[in-house]
Amino acid sequence: MLLSMRLLAILEGISYLLLFGFSMPLKYWAGIREPNIYIGYVHGFLFIAFIIGAFVFCRQQQWGWKMYTKFFIASLLPYGTFYMDEKYLKPLSNS
Repeated sequence: MLLSMRLLAILEGISYLLLFGFSMPLKYWAGIREPNIYIGYVHGFLFIAFIIGAFVFCRQQQWGWKMYTKFFIASLLPYGTFYMDEKYLKPLSNS
């Protein structure tokens, strides 16, 4: 589950940055809408998977609601999932 959670964190973070840094500027500045649609679908799926995965992972690790709330808030912030991976998930894989 740890490997899956780390992978989800990285992929969700990348999709978030692609959505806001690549496809939205194309949509609003260049009038090209198609990349935003597809990247938006992928990001939406990864976001939901990350939220569900974080819930399951926090229960498995016997972490409380406070830690789950950190994962949830991190999913809403740019680079947040990368931070959670580095601060909380990566140390678990090293031990």
